[in-house]
Amino acid sequence: MAKKVVATLQKGEGKGYSKVIKMVRSPKTGAYVFEEEMVVNEAVKDFFAKK
Repeated sequence: MAKKVVATLQKGEGKGYSKVIKMVRSPKTGAYVFEEEMVVNEAVKDFFAKK
């Protein structure tokens, strides 16, 4: 993780967030690509549910 993200998480401000990584197929090449986001803990299921 980047230093800025780690510093935010250590201060306690980032405890309500999670880093989520989803593997999806690229429509252009057909290869797998990874989508990464920092989302609120309550929105993790929504992140994986959307296409």
